[in-house]
Amino acid sequence: MRSTAALFAVSALVSSAMGATYNVKDKFVGQSFLSGFSHQTFDDPTHGRVNYVDQQTALAQNLTVATDNTLILRADSFNKVDPSSRGRNSVRIQSNNKYGTHVSVYDMRHMPQGCGTWPAAWEVGDDWPNQGEVDILEGTNDIEPNQATLHTSANCAQPAGRAMTGNSVQDNCDVAQTGNAGCGVQATAPNSYGKSFNGAGGGFYAMERTTSSIKVWFWSRNDPTVPADVKTAGATVNTDAWGTPTALFVNDQCDINAHFGEHNIVINLTFCGDWAGASFNAGGCPGTCNDFVNNNPAAFADAFWDIAGIHVYE
Repeated sequence: MRSTAALFAVSALVSSAMGATYNVKDKFVGQSFLSGFSHQTFDDPTHGRVNYVDQQTALAQNLTVATDNTLILRADSFNKVDPSSRGRNSVRIQSNNKYGTHVSVYDMRHMPQGCGTWPAAWEVGDDWPNQGEVDILEGTNDIEPNQATLHTSANCAQPAGRAMTGNSVQDNCDVAQTGNAGCGVQATAPNSYGKSFNGAGGGFYAMERTTSSIKVWFWSRNDPTVPADVKTAGATVNTDAWGTPTALFVNDQCDINAHFGEHNIVINLTFCGDWAGASFNAGGCPGTCNDFVNNNPAAFADAFWDIAGIHVYE
C-alpha cells in the first residue's frame, strides 16, 4: 500500500523518520540469556546441514556457555557428521518476549566464521512472512560485508535514493517475488561481517523499528563515532544522535505497520542450505558444502558467537 508520503517531494519520501528516546525494556547479558531465550530444535526451515540441539545438550557439549558477562554459542568442531543425520550440532535461540516498535542493540565480540557457515541475528514474527522478518546481521561463507534485509508478504518495496550509507541490493521485499531474497542493503564497511568483523574485535549493531520506518546501524568496536548509549548500555537510548543508518527502510511503497507484527529475536548458526550452499564456491570454499561440513570438524573452531549483550528499548 502506498502511503500518503507519496504526495510529498522525493526528498521527503526518502528521509528517515524522526528518532526518539527509548527506555530499556529487557537486558540480556551472560546467564540471563538462559532464562530469557529458548533453544529451538526443529528442522532448519532454510534446509541447512545442521542439527539444532536443546539447551541441556548445548550446555553439556559446551555449545552454549554463559558466564556473568558473556554468552558463547558455537557449533561442534570435534566430530565428523554422519551423512544420514540432520547435520552438524549447532544452536538456534529465540527470545521468550516479543517486541513491536522498539530499538534493539547488539554488542557482539565475535561472530561465526568459516566455509559453510550461515550465521544470523534477526527478528521475526510467528506468522511468516505476513508478520515480516528483519535480518540485522547475516551472511555466508565469510563473504563480506554484512547485509541487512527485510522479508515480507506482498506489496512492500523500497524507493531509490534513501538516506543511508549502505547500498541497496534489491528493492522488492516480497518473498514470493524474490525467491525469498527480500530487499537487502549491503554495508560499505568490510569489517561489518565475518573475519574482518572478528579481527576488529567485533562491534555494535542496532535496529530501530517504528510504525513508519526500520533502520539498522553498525559501528566497529573501536569506531570513534560509536554513540555513548550504544557503547555502554544504560537506561535509555536516543536514536536522534546516532547519525545516518547503514540501512533505511521506509513507508513510501510499504506499509511498515501492516507488514510487521510482534517479533522475537533469533540468534542462530546454520550451514549450507538455501543461501550458504548456493554461495559456497563463490566464497572460495572447496568441494561441496555438505561434504565439507560433514568431514571437516576442525574447520568450525571459529564458528561461534561471543555476545556481550543484547538490550531492548521501547
